[in-house]
Amino acid sequence: MSTDNRSGLHVDLQLTRGPFNLQAKFSAAAAGVTAIFGPSGAGKSSLLQAIAGLLPAQGSIRIGNHSWQDEQQYLPAHRRPVGYVFQDGRLFPHLNVRGNLEYGMRRRHNTAVPTDYDFAHAVALLRLGELLERMPHQLSGGEQQRVAIGRALLSKPALLLMDEPLASLDAGHKRELLGYLQNLQHKSALPVLYVSHAPDEVARLADHLVLLDKGRKLADGPVNDMLTRLDLPLSLDSDAAAVLSVTYTDYDSAFDLSRVALGSNTLYLPGRLSAAPGDTLRLRVLARDISLTIERQTGTSILNIVPVRIVELREQNPAQCIVRLDTGNGMLLACVTRKSATALQLDSGQQVYAQIKSMALPG
Repeated sequence: MSTDNRSGLHVDLQLTRGPFNLQAKFSAAAAGVTAIFGPSGAGKSSLLQAIAGLLPAQGSIRIGNHSWQDEQQYLPAHRRPVGYVFQDGRLFPHLNVRGNLEYGMRRRHNTAVPTDYDFAHAVALLRLGELLERMPHQLSGGEQQRVAIGRALLSKPALLLMDEPLASLDAGHKRELLGYLQNLQHKSALPVLYVSHAPDEVARLADHLVLLDKGRKLADGPVNDMLTRLDLPLSLDSDAAAVLSVTYTDYDSAFDLSRVALGSNTLYLPGRLSAAPGDTLRLRVLARDISLTIERQTGTSILNIVPVRIVELREQNPAQCIVRLDTGNGMLLACVTRKSATALQLDSGQQVYAQIKSMALPG
Protein backbone atom coordinates (compact mmCIF):
# COMPACT_ATOMS: atom_id res chain seq x y z
CA MET A 1 0.00 0.00 0.00
CA SER A 2 1.45 3.36 -0.99
CA THR A 3 0.94 5.98 1.71
CA ASP A 4 1.21 9.75 1.38
CA ASN A 5 1.32 11.29 4.87
CA ARG A 6 1.74 14.93 3.86
CA SER A 7 -1.60 16.00 5.30
CA GLY A 8 -1.01 14.22 8.59
CA LEU A 9 -2.92 11.77 10.72
CA HIS A 10 -6.63 11.95 11.56
CA VAL A 11 -8.08 9.65 14.23
CA ASP A 12 -11.69 9.21 15.37
CA LEU A 13 -11.98 5.95 17.32
CA GLN A 14 -14.34 4.26 19.76
CA LEU A 15 -13.22 1.16 21.64
CA THR A 16 -14.98 -0.90 24.31
CA ARG A 17 -13.19 -3.50 26.45
CA GLY A 18 -15.42 -4.79 29.23
CA PRO A 19 -16.37 -1.81 31.42
CA PHE A 20 -13.73 0.44 29.78
CA ASN A 21 -14.79 2.71 26.95
CA LEU A 22 -12.38 4.81 24.88
CA GLN A 23 -13.37 7.70 22.64
CA ALA A 24 -10.64 9.74 21.00
CA LYS A 25 -10.77 12.18 18.10
CA PHE A 26 -7.71 14.24 17.13
CA SER A 27 -5.34 15.14 14.29
CA ALA A 28 -1.55 15.11 14.18
CA ALA A 29 0.79 16.93 11.80
CA ALA A 30 2.65 15.16 9.00
CA ALA A 31 5.88 15.45 11.02
CA GLY A 32 6.77 16.04 14.65
CA VAL A 33 5.82 14.49 17.98
CA THR A 34 2.28 14.32 19.32
CA ALA A 35 2.24 13.21 22.95
CA ILE A 36 -0.65 11.10 24.21
CA PHE A 37 -0.66 12.05 27.87
CA GLY A 38 -2.66 10.99 30.87
CA PRO A 39 -2.61 8.99 34.12
CA SER A 40 -2.41 5.20 34.27
CA GLY A 41 -5.64 3.70 33.01
CA ALA A 42 -6.49 6.69 30.82
CA GLY A 43 -6.46 4.54 27.66
CA LYS A 44 -3.16 5.69 26.14
CA SER A 45 -1.76 2.26 25.24
CA SER A 46 -5.18 1.02 24.09
CA LEU A 47 -5.38 3.99 21.73
CA LEU A 48 -1.99 3.18 20.19
CA GLN A 49 -2.89 -0.50 19.81
CA ALA A 50 -6.16 0.43 18.11
CA ILE A 51 -4.33 2.74 15.67
CA ALA A 52 -1.89 -0.08 14.90
CA GLY A 53 -4.78 -2.48 14.29
CA LEU A 54 -3.81 -4.68 17.26
CA LEU A 55 -7.12 -3.95 19.02
CA PRO A 56 -10.32 -3.83 16.97
CA ALA A 57 -12.04 -0.47 17.27
CA GLN A 58 -14.83 1.36 15.52
CA GLY A 59 -14.36 4.65 13.73
CA SER A 60 -11.86 6.01 11.24
CA ILE A 61 -8.12 6.45 10.78
CA ARG A 62 -6.70 8.38 7.86
CA ILE A 63 -3.12 9.31 7.12
CA GLY A 64 -2.55 11.56 4.16
CA ASN A 65 -4.91 10.56 1.38
CA HIS A 66 -5.20 6.96 2.56
CA SER A 67 -7.73 5.46 4.92
CA TRP A 68 -6.69 2.62 7.22
CA GLN A 69 -10.23 2.11 8.44
CA ASP A 70 -13.63 3.68 7.94
CA GLU A 71 -17.20 2.54 7.25
CA GLN A 72 -16.11 0.75 4.07
CA GLN A 73 -12.82 -0.92 5.01
CA TYR A 74 -10.58 -2.12 7.83
CA LEU A 75 -6.90 -2.77 7.16
CA PRO A 76 -5.45 -5.53 9.36
CA ALA A 77 -2.40 -4.78 11.47
CA HIS A 78 0.12 -6.27 9.02
CA ARG A 79 -1.07 -3.88 6.28
CA ARG A 80 -0.79 -0.73 8.40
CA PRO A 81 2.60 0.93 7.81
CA VAL A 82 3.45 1.64 11.45
CA GLY A 83 6.65 1.30 13.42
CA TYR A 84 5.89 0.29 17.02
CA VAL A 85 8.29 0.78 19.96
CA PHE A 86 7.13 -0.83 23.20
CA GLN A 87 8.19 -0.17 26.79
CA ASP A 88 10.56 -3.14 26.86
CA GLY A 89 12.01 -3.00 23.33
CA ARG A 90 10.91 -6.58 22.49
CA LEU A 91 14.05 -7.45 20.55
CA PHE A 92 14.43 -10.95 19.13
CA PRO A 93 16.71 -12.69 21.65
CA HIS A 94 18.20 -15.09 19.06
CA LEU A 95 19.32 -12.24 16.76
CA ASN A 96 22.17 -9.83 17.37
CA VAL A 97 21.68 -6.08 16.94
CA ARG A 98 22.45 -6.27 13.22
CA GLY A 99 19.92 -9.07 12.78
CA ASN A 100 17.21 -7.15 14.65
CA LEU A 101 17.80 -4.09 12.48
CA GLU A 102 17.81 -6.14 9.28
CA TYR A 103 14.49 -7.66 10.32
CA GLY A 104 13.04 -4.16 10.24
CA MET A 105 14.33 -3.70 6.70
CA ARG A 106 12.73 -6.98 5.60
CA ARG A 107 9.36 -5.66 6.81
CA ARG A 108 9.61 -2.42 4.84
CA HIS A 109 6.32 -0.81 3.88
CA ASN A 110 5.74 0.74 0.47
CA THR A 111 5.30 4.26 1.81
CA ALA A 112 6.02 7.69 0.38
CA VAL A 113 7.80 8.93 3.52
CA PRO A 114 10.19 11.74 2.45
CA THR A 115 13.16 10.46 4.49
CA ASP A 116 14.22 6.93 3.63
CA TYR A 117 16.03 5.45 6.63
CA ASP A 118 18.68 3.14 5.24
CA PHE A 119 20.80 0.94 7.48
CA ALA A 120 23.76 3.33 7.70
CA HIS A 121 21.51 6.31 8.45
CA ALA A 122 19.70 4.55 11.32
CA VAL A 123 22.97 3.23 12.80
CA ALA A 124 24.53 6.70 12.69
CA LEU A 125 21.42 8.47 14.04
CA LEU A 126 21.18 6.16 17.06
CA ARG A 127 24.94 5.48 17.42
CA LEU A 128 24.60 1.73 17.12
CA GLY A 129 27.84 1.04 15.23
CA GLU A 130 29.69 -0.46 18.21
CA LEU A 131 26.70 -2.61 19.18
CA LEU A 132 25.97 -4.39 15.90
CA GLU A 133 27.46 -7.78 16.86
CA ARG A 134 26.10 -7.83 20.41
CA MET A 135 23.14 -9.95 21.51
CA PRO A 136 20.15 -8.32 23.23
CA HIS A 137 21.09 -9.73 26.66
CA GLN A 138 24.44 -7.92 26.38
CA LEU A 139 22.76 -4.50 26.03
CA SER A 140 21.65 -2.01 28.65
CA GLY A 141 18.00 -1.02 28.77
CA GLY A 142 18.74 2.24 26.96
CA GLU A 143 20.73 0.44 24.24
CA GLN A 144 17.90 -2.05 23.72
CA GLN A 145 15.45 0.80 23.22
CA ARG A 146 17.76 2.49 20.71
CA VAL A 147 17.87 -0.75 18.71
CA ALA A 148 14.07 -1.06 18.91
CA ILE A 149 13.71 2.49 17.57
CA GLY A 150 16.17 1.74 14.76
CA ARG A 151 14.30 -1.42 13.83
CA ALA A 152 11.03 0.50 13.72
CA LEU A 153 12.52 3.25 11.54
CA LEU A 154 14.04 0.74 9.13
CA SER A 155 10.59 -0.70 8.41
CA LYS A 156 9.97 2.65 6.66
CA PRO A 157 6.71 3.39 8.45
CA ALA A 158 4.27 6.15 7.65
CA LEU A 159 3.67 6.55 11.41
CA LEU A 160 5.89 5.84 14.43
CA LEU A 161 4.14 4.72 17.63
CA MET A 162 6.09 4.87 20.90
CA ASP A 163 4.44 3.41 24.01
CA GLU A 164 6.27 4.82 27.06
CA PRO A 165 9.72 3.84 25.72
CA LEU A 166 11.44 5.27 28.82
CA ALA A 167 9.18 3.70 31.47
CA SER A 168 11.45 0.75 32.27
CA LEU A 169 14.73 2.71 32.34
CA ASP A 170 16.64 4.09 35.30
CA ALA A 171 17.26 7.84 35.54
CA GLY A 172 20.64 7.72 33.79
CA HIS A 173 19.50 5.67 30.81
CA LYS A 174 16.32 7.74 30.63
CA ARG A 175 18.35 10.95 30.27
CA GLU A 176 20.54 9.29 27.64
CA LEU A 177 17.64 8.08 25.51
CA LEU A 178 15.82 11.41 25.81
CA GLY A 179 18.78 12.96 24.01
CA TYR A 180 18.46 10.45 21.17
CA LEU A 181 14.71 11.04 20.97
CA GLN A 182 15.25 14.79 20.76
CA ASN A 183 17.69 14.20 17.90
CA LEU A 184 15.11 12.00 16.20
CA GLN A 185 12.47 14.69 16.71
CA HIS A 186 14.60 17.24 14.85
CA LYS A 187 15.67 14.95 11.99
CA SER A 188 12.61 12.77 11.38
CA ALA A 189 10.09 13.49 8.65
CA LEU A 190 7.57 11.17 10.34
CA PRO A 191 4.56 11.84 12.51
CA VAL A 192 5.24 10.29 15.93
CA LEU A 193 2.65 9.40 18.57
CA TYR A 194 4.41 9.25 21.93
CA VAL A 195 2.57 7.83 24.93
CA SER A 196 3.67 9.12 28.33
CA HIS A 197 2.50 10.06 31.80
CA ALA A 198 5.72 12.01 32.56
CA PRO A 199 5.36 15.80 32.13
CA ASP A 200 9.13 16.28 31.69
CA GLU A 201 9.18 13.95 28.67
CA VAL A 202 6.24 15.75 27.11
CA ALA A 203 7.85 19.15 27.67
CA ARG A 204 11.13 18.09 26.06
CA LEU A 205 9.79 16.16 23.09
CA ALA A 206 6.25 17.05 22.10
CA ASP A 207 5.01 19.63 19.62
CA HIS A 208 1.35 18.75 20.15
CA LEU A 209 -0.42 17.22 23.13
CA VAL A 210 -3.53 15.04 23.40
CA LEU A 211 -4.75 14.78 26.99
CA LEU A 212 -6.69 11.63 27.94
CA ASP A 213 -8.42 10.70 31.16
CA LYS A 214 -10.69 7.70 31.81
CA GLY A 215 -10.96 6.95 28.11
CA ARG A 216 -11.99 10.46 27.10
CA LYS A 217 -10.06 13.17 25.32
CA LEU A 218 -10.07 16.21 27.57
CA ALA A 219 -8.33 18.52 25.11
CA ASP A 220 -5.60 18.70 22.48
CA GLY A 221 -3.44 21.48 21.06
CA PRO A 222 0.11 22.92 20.91
CA VAL A 223 2.12 21.66 23.85
CA ASN A 224 2.68 24.95 25.70
CA ASP A 225 -0.95 25.98 25.33
CA MET A 226 -1.96 22.69 26.92
CA LEU A 227 0.64 22.85 29.70
CA THR A 228 -0.42 26.35 30.72
CA ARG A 229 -4.21 26.10 30.46
CA LEU A 230 -5.58 26.58 33.96
CA ASP A 231 -8.71 24.54 33.20
CA LEU A 232 -6.61 21.40 32.64
CA PRO A 233 -5.04 19.21 35.34
CA LEU A 234 -1.44 19.68 34.14
CA SER A 235 -1.37 23.25 35.44
CA LEU A 236 -2.48 22.08 38.90
CA ASP A 237 0.30 19.50 39.26
CA SER A 238 3.14 20.13 41.73
CA ASP A 239 5.52 20.03 38.74
CA ALA A 240 3.44 22.40 36.61
CA ALA A 241 5.67 23.97 33.98
CA ALA A 242 5.74 25.86 30.71
CA VAL A 243 7.86 25.36 27.61
CA LEU A 244 9.42 28.37 25.92
CA SER A 245 11.17 28.61 22.56
CA VAL A 246 14.25 30.83 22.82
CA THR A 247 17.12 31.75 20.51
CA TYR A 248 20.72 31.06 21.49
CA THR A 249 22.81 34.23 21.49
CA ASP A 250 26.30 33.63 22.88
CA TYR A 251 28.42 32.38 25.75
CA ASP A 252 29.87 34.48 28.55
CA SER A 253 33.11 32.68 29.39
CA ALA A 254 33.90 35.03 32.29
CA PHE A 255 30.91 33.72 34.27
CA ASP A 256 30.25 30.40 32.49
CA LEU A 257 26.78 31.52 31.41
CA SER A 258 24.95 31.09 28.10
CA ARG A 259 22.71 33.88 26.85
CA VAL A 260 19.43 33.22 25.06
CA ALA A 261 16.81 35.62 23.74
CA LEU A 262 13.11 35.48 24.56
CA GLY A 263 11.88 38.20 22.24
CA SER A 264 13.68 41.35 23.39
CA ASN A 265 14.54 39.84 26.78
CA THR A 266 17.86 38.15 27.60
CA LEU A 267 17.91 35.04 29.79
CA TYR A 268 21.00 33.42 31.31
CA LEU A 269 21.55 29.68 31.58
CA PRO A 270 24.39 28.02 33.47
CA GLY A 271 27.22 26.47 31.46
CA ARG A 272 28.04 26.40 27.78
CA LEU A 273 25.29 25.04 25.56
CA SER A 274 25.87 22.88 22.51
CA ALA A 275 24.34 25.46 20.20
CA ALA A 276 25.28 28.02 17.57
CA PRO A 277 24.08 31.62 17.50
CA GLY A 278 20.58 31.71 16.06
CA ASP A 279 19.69 28.13 17.09
CA THR A 280 16.23 27.65 18.58
CA LEU A 281 16.17 25.96 21.99
CA ARG A 282 13.34 24.64 24.12
CA LEU A 283 13.30 25.52 27.81
CA ARG A 284 11.12 23.98 30.50
CA VAL A 285 10.37 26.43 33.30
CA LEU A 286 8.74 25.16 36.49
CA ALA A 287 5.97 27.29 37.97
CA ARG A 288 7.45 26.95 41.45
CA ASP A 289 10.71 28.53 40.24
CA ILE A 290 9.07 31.84 39.33
CA SER A 291 8.30 34.70 41.70
CA LEU A 292 6.31 37.82 40.84
CA THR A 293 6.96 41.46 41.65
CA ILE A 294 4.92 44.56 40.93
CA GLU A 295 8.03 46.60 40.06
CA ARG A 296 11.29 45.57 38.46
CA GLN A 297 13.69 44.70 41.26
CA THR A 298 17.28 45.89 41.66
CA GLY A 299 19.85 44.63 44.09
CA THR A 300 18.76 41.02 43.54
CA SER A 301 20.77 37.90 42.72
CA ILE A 302 18.15 36.79 40.17
CA LEU A 303 19.39 37.52 36.65
CA ASN A 304 16.30 36.59 34.68
CA ILE A 305 13.55 39.18 35.05
CA VAL A 306 10.86 39.29 32.35
CA PRO A 307 7.94 41.75 32.07
CA VAL A 308 4.68 39.81 31.78
CA ARG A 309 0.93 40.33 31.79
CA ILE A 310 -1.33 38.26 34.04
CA VAL A 311 -3.82 36.36 31.90
CA GLU A 312 -5.61 34.37 34.59
CA LEU A 313 -5.35 33.23 38.21
CA ARG A 314 -6.73 30.07 39.77
CA GLU A 315 -6.51 28.43 43.18
CA GLN A 316 -4.12 25.47 42.98
CA ASN A 317 -4.75 24.33 46.57
CA PRO A 318 -5.91 26.07 49.77
CA ALA A 319 -2.49 27.71 50.24
CA GLN A 320 -1.43 28.50 46.67
CA CYS A 321 -2.53 30.09 43.40
CA ILE A 322 -1.37 29.28 39.88
CA VAL A 323 -0.96 32.32 37.64
CA ARG A 324 -0.87 32.24 33.84
CA LEU A 325 1.48 34.86 32.40
CA ASP A 326 1.91 36.19 28.86
CA THR A 327 5.52 37.06 27.99
CA GLY A 328 4.59 38.23 24.51
CA ASN A 329 6.60 35.24 23.23
CA GLY A 330 4.86 32.38 24.98
CA MET A 331 3.04 31.60 28.21
CA LEU A 332 4.55 30.98 31.64
CA LEU A 333 3.07 29.70 34.88
CA ALA A 334 3.92 30.99 38.35
CA CYS A 335 2.96 29.37 41.63
CA VAL A 336 2.48 31.89 44.44
CA THR A 337 0.85 31.73 47.85
CA ARG A 338 -2.69 32.99 48.14
CA LYS A 339 -1.43 35.37 50.82
CA SER A 340 1.07 36.89 48.36
CA ALA A 341 -1.55 37.12 45.61
CA THR A 342 -3.81 39.01 48.00
CA ALA A 343 -1.04 41.28 49.30
CA LEU A 344 0.07 42.17 45.75
CA GLN A 345 -3.57 42.46 44.61
CA LEU A 346 -2.80 40.31 41.58
CA ASP A 347 -5.50 40.38 38.93
CA SER A 348 -6.05 39.53 35.26
CA GLY A 349 -4.62 42.11 32.88
CA GLN A 350 -2.08 43.38 35.40
CA GLN A 351 1.50 44.06 34.26
CA VAL A 352 4.07 42.46 36.61
CA TYR A 353 7.59 41.04 36.48
CA ALA A 354 8.47 37.33 36.49
CA GLN A 355 11.73 36.51 38.24
CA ILE A 356 13.22 33.20 37.07
CA LYS A 357 16.21 31.55 38.67
CA SER A 358 18.92 30.66 36.13
CA MET A 359 19.24 27.14 37.50
CA ALA A 360 15.53 26.61 36.75
CA LEU A 361 16.07 26.81 32.98
CA PRO A 362 17.31 23.40 31.79
CA GLY A 363 18.14 23.14 28.08
